[in-house]
Amino acid sequence: MRVLAVLQFFMRMRKTRNRQRGWPATRRGRRRAAIKALIEASAQRVDAGSALVNDAGNVIGEMVGSVERVTAIVGEIAAASQEQSTGIEQVNVAVAQMDETTQHNAALVEEASAAAHALAEQAVELREAVGVFKLA
Repeated sequence: MRVLAVLQFFMRMRKTRNRQRGWPATRRGRRRAAIKALIEASAQRVDAGSALVNDAGNVIGEMVGSVERVTAIVGEIAAASQEQSTGIEQVNVAVAQMDETTQHNAALVEEASAAAHALAEQAVELREAVGVFKLA
């Protein structure tokens, strides 16, 4: 019976050792599982962050395109404004020339009127001078 008791004692000791070895192994397993879960959660967060960064990049790209289109439109407006300004200058020059021509024509009309008036006076004088002569 003593041999049996000794064998049972050794068996219990062995089971106890195995259990004691199992605790650290279980802790390591739990720790590894926790670390793995943290890594997976971090990877998911990184993926979500990458998606947000890609979306932000797309939005910024669209904004850059819009700014380029607005810049082109503003350039076209500036060019059209310059053309209009040049056209208005040409109209102003033409109006000034027309005003000058009108003033010149008015002076010519006054001269022509004075000449016509002088001719009318000379015609009256000539008629009086010719009226002295009688044709036979």
